[in-house]
Amino acid sequence: MDLWTRLLVLLAGLFGAAGVASAAAAAHVGGGTNLETASHFLLFNAATLAALVALALQLTRGGVLLKVGASTIALGTLLFSGDLASRALMDVKLLGGSAPFGGSLMILGWLMVAATALLARRH
Repeated sequence: MDLWTRLLVLLAGLFGAAGVASAAAAAHVGGGTNLETASHFLLFNAATLAALVALALQLTRGGVLLKVGASTIALGTLLFSGDLASRALMDVKLLGGSAPFGGSLMILGWLMVAATALLARRH
């Protein structure tokens, strides 16, 4: 397993764990819709990253764009969910505009994933 694969699988696992923990905190401790939204994005992007890693391992062409797209989704998820969770739990904003910038990165990452369909070839 190469470094990119290990890192994305690690992030998928951490996003999944953080998503479950933040959903539980939203249900039992509070945190409102910001924490619920953060948990949703963490959970579905955990599955997304795992699926994109599996797909990238099958490609001979288009894999680099898919990897960049997956990495962009991961960074966007960290910024978006991290900002929402810090607002909900600590009443602190991360760097100005982290949530909108993270959301924009996730959109860009998904567009890269879509563009992979034009280039992809399987083993």
